[in-house]
Amino acid sequence: MNESELDRYSRQLLLPNFDIDGQCKLMASHILVVGMGGLGNIAATYLATSGVGTLTLADGDQLALSNLPRQVLYEDTQIGMHKVAAAAEQLAKKNPQVKIHTILEFLEDEALQRAVDVADVVLDCTDNFTARKSIHRACLASKTPLVSAAAIRWEGQLVNFLYHQQSSPCYECLYPDLADQQLSCNESGVIAPVVGMLGIFQALEALKLASGCGEVKHGYLRLFDGFTGQWREMRLTQDPECSACSRKTGI
Repeated sequence: MNESELDRYSRQLLLPNFDIDGQCKLMASHILVVGMGGLGNIAATYLATSGVGTLTLADGDQLALSNLPRQVLYEDTQIGMHKVAAAAEQLAKKNPQVKIHTILEFLEDEALQRAVDVADVVLDCTDNFTARKSIHRACLASKTPLVSAAAIRWEGQLVNFLYHQQSSPCYECLYPDLADQQLSCNESGVIAPVVGMLGIFQALEALKLASGCGEVKHGYLRLFDGFTGQWREMRLTQDPECSACSRKTGI
């Protein structure tokens, strides 16, 4: 670590359970962020400024005016750009030391699996169950830790799936009947700070995983009510009949 890096990350280095060892692990890590909307743009910002070594940003969407209230990494002048290109442009200004790879498409199938296989941690910042199922299946196959979040209206949820650990519940244990008929923020609305808050928590969990510092809770669904400012927590268990992770599936 050079003098500039010591200065940039000096406040993190003061943490006794993080210090230089944690920062070095973070700087050697590779984190994949799938979805660069309300969750992903916030999470990626904190990951980049905290010193993650390599960030891969994946999204096939373009920036629209209606995105800007909650996707605060971007600027008016970037409307119409691919979100990942706009994000890479902004993040490079915030921390030029971070290597940023961009994937200008909605990842699926073999391309998704390849991206997950080379990552140390994956953040699911997408907004539909079809994508979430594909991401979770890819992480399950490669035993890559997954930090998943969602937000709608005044509510948000956060859950870690540590697929490298035995008997860890998976996304389909929580949602066995994934379908995109569910509500979306395009139809039901969302308040911007709730999305930002969940994105920050995703970044925090990913930083702990990548650095090896701090407790990472898994097997718990955390629910946030932005109207009251309260959190609730639900313990998850592995479903022995789960079509994705039960022993019957052979995974």
